[in-house]
Amino acid sequence: MPAGVAQCGDCILHPPPLDGCLAACAYVWPWPECIAQFKFRGDAGWAAPFSTLLRSAPWVEPALEQADLVLPIPLAPARLRERGFNQAHELARRLAPRKVDATLLLRTRETTAQSGLTRAERLRNLRGAFALEPLRAAAVQGRRIVLVDDVMTSGASLFAAAQVLRTGGAAHITAIVLARTDPPAG
Repeated sequence: MPAGVAQCGDCILHPPPLDGCLAACAYVWPWPECIAQFKFRGDAGWAAPFSTLLRSAPWVEPALEQADLVLPIPLAPARLRERGFNQAHELARRLAPRKVDATLLLRTRETTAQSGLTRAERLRNLRGAFALEPLRAAAVQGRRIVLVDDVMTSGASLFAAAQVLRTGGAAHITAIVLARTDPPAG
């Protein structure tokens, strides 16, 4: 992006539902293997050092302090059974235990695994995949929300979840992720 430009043309025309995304590191060696150990090989012990790494990233502490709610990206029930835990919830509960609500943002359906899909396919795949718990939906109105996930690649999961929160009346939404792939050149 040219110097002095804060947003690309697409973001100006179609503002993303996130107000910001904070990442502890780039999704490059050694992090993909470490995150795979955590996420796919049932090693929840990685959550403690990963949450320490997240807290050390610039602006994460202020985002957590200013948040009214910290919401992990939910997993579909089958994926949760397969893994045995939700890695985003494990991170969130270590980052802000008194602000975490793991039952407010819901995964409404199973989706195809995102890996191997293009950005457009990922966005389509997650359309309608999240919802607010109907009896508690008003809990996000006017609130500052932090969404927590392990990795941001295309942003499809975070954008889909943030759109539900934005529609529900959230005032500000920041994503906090352990690792992020380089955004596409704009």
